[in-house]
Amino acid sequence: MTTIPQITKDCRTAMEKSFEASKRELASIRTGKATASLLDTVRVEAYGQQMPLNQVAGVSAPEPRLLTVTPWDKGLVTAIEKALRESDLGLNPQTQSGVIRVPLPSLNEQRRKELVKVVHKLAEEARIGIRHARTAARDHLKKLEKTSEDEQKRAEKELQKLHDDYIGKIDELLKAKEAEIMEV
Repeated sequence: MTTIPQITKDCRTAMEKSFEASKRELASIRTGKATASLLDTVRVEAYGQQMPLNQVAGVSAPEPRLLTVTPWDKGLVTAIEKALRESDLGLNPQTQSGVIRVPLPSLNEQRRKELVKVVHKLAEEARIGIRHARTAARDHLKKLEKTSEDEQKRAEKELQKLHDDYIGKIDELLKAKEAEIMEV
């Protein structure tokens, strides 16, 4: 038997997942500074399958405009270099004695604007996920038997408040990331 608190809890969990996923996605968008999470979305052809870069190599940011990738298996150097070059991050890696150096070019105005559009798209996807969670929870509420109209209205208000809170969090994240990208 599903209860109102259970529906609310499930809705909050779904919204939190949506928020966390968008947070990870936004962290992988390149800004002016080098961060190891920048390469989280890069997948490498290794051992006959596509693997996340962080599972086949160590990534570090020794300088603000440089990333170093140290493969754990030296045989994967060329595969990693190829994956970095083909990623949509606009990177040009160079290998020196088994270590791949990835200098980050400074972003021009046009590229910054493109990145802002990408960030807005990711934020909208997160908002959609949050709205879906709210809609699903509302549908569950309507199917509940043995609940008064007042209880349902109260629960719907709570769901709406949850929705508004998470949308607010996404908007804050978006604003911060946009400012970070546009910072010269």
